[in-house]
Formats: sequence, structure tokens, C-alpha cells
Amino acid sequence: MADGAKLLLWLLLLSSSPWCFCSELDVQCLETLYRSVIDSNGILQSSWTFVDNGTDGYICKFTGVECWHPDENRVLSLRLGNLGLQGPFPQGLQSCTSMIGLDLSSNIFSGPIPADIATQVPYLTSLDLSYNSFSGPIPASISNMTYLNTLNLQHNQFSSEIPWQFDSLGRLSSFNVADNLLSGFIPPSLHKFPASSFAGNQGLCGAPLDNCPTRRWRLRLHRINDESSIGAAVGFVVGFVVALYFPHWFVFSKRLHPYLFQIWSIPSGNLSANLRRT
Repeated sequence: MADGAKLLLWLLLLSSSPWCFCSELDVQCLETLYRSVIDSNGILQSSWTFVDNGTDGYICKFTGVECWHPDENRVLSLRLGNLGLQGPFPQGLQSCTSMIGLDLSSNIFSGPIPADIATQVPYLTSLDLSYNSFSGPIPASISNMTYLNTLNLQHNQFSSEIPWQFDSLGRLSSFNVADNLLSGFIPPSLHKFPASSFAGNQGLCGAPLDNCPTRRWRLRLHRINDESSIGAAVGFVVGFVVALYFPHWFVFSKRLHPYLFQIWSIPSGNLSANLRRT
């Protein structure tokens, strides 16, 4: 069965069930998230009250919360963009077990994205973290979010490379990592997106941007060749010195006997002269 059909069947079973085991988890998800962020403008505080927890669907009236059904405590998506929220990446999202949309854009979030984000929110179709101050590498685990259609990470401080595993995100129709600190090659599957999706990352190269410069790779190869030559020369000198001053180490090697005999037969005063002629 195709992945899309599995997801559709799973959602239909949840929506048709008279009682959803996940509703309590969804409330827990929002409570944990609320405690983990800094709500400087008091926007969440004004509506996110967990006192009336006996009413079905009461969390659906919270600012930024969309539910699958207004009479069920099941989060469909969180639209928390432009609310002035601060702090690290919010906690508790793994308890929003049927969430498919997460928008944290245009806030003041900072720090790294959890490496296990795909485990926390595996069914997302849309992830928008743009216009924040998130930093560190983009988690490669995002490639496991196979239902993802939209991934917006622009205007942050992400560094390192775009994970090559993103080639597996075949459903992506919207992608943007502009204005970060990224470097390296753009994965081939992302070449279909416009150059504006990658602009503002001076270290990025490859289609649809300019070709990657070859000079640094040539310099790297030249450096490797130089290091190999130096290593070979040092190895020869060390081996010769050892053979000269510790010949008993080689006595048991019949293949070396002719060379050892020649070395031992050379007077010490003529050794340097012979070496120079060699």
C-alpha cells in the first residue's frame, strides 16, 4: 500500500472513531509547549487557559490552534507565526500526534532544531520556521518526513550543508533556505526550485546557482599529493636510519641480506660520499 494511502486510511480511522485516545495527549502537547516558550506579548496567555479541560474541543478556541473537528481536542495544525514568541525550539510537539502543519515563522526563536524532529512530528505536510534566529545544521532527519510538501527555513542562521538526504523528499513543492549561512553543494532533487530559494548563502553552489568553483578542489588534491610525497620521503629516511643503526632487526629477512651486506661493507667515512653519488 502506498504511503499516501496509508496516511489517508489512518486519518479516516481517527476521524470516524467516537472516542480518540490522542485528545488527552494533544492537550498535554499544548500545555508543554506553552510552558516552554516566552510569550512576551501575552498573546497565548490571553486564550490558552487549561482550566476548562472537561469540554470537548475547548483547545480549538486557542489562538493559533486549528483542530480536525471543532468538537474534538485533536490538533490539526499550529499557526503561531508573528506572535513575538521567544526561546528555543518548542517542546511537547510529539504529543500532538495527528498534527500535519506547524508554523513558527516571524518570531524570535533561536538555537538548534532538534535532531529528532522527524520523530516528534512525523506526519507534517508543512513546516515553516522562517524569519527566526534558529542556528546550527539543518537536521538530516527532516528527510524522513515523507509527507512534507512545504519546507520554509529562510532568514535564520542555519550553517553547514543542506543534507544530501533531502533527495528523498519527493513531495516537496515549496522549499526555501535563503539568507542563512549554508555552504556546499545543493542536492540534485532541489535544483527544480528557483535561485531565490537559495540566495543569501555565500557558500552554496550548484544549480540553480553558479557552478561550484573547482580551484579549491584542485588545491585540496595538490595538498594531498604534497603530503603523500613528504610522507614517502620521511618514511624512506626513517627506514634507512633504522636499518643502519639497528641492523639486527632485519637479520631474519633473507630478502634484505644483500643490501645489509653492502651497507655494512662500506667504511663509515665513505658512507656519505656513496650516498651522495647514489
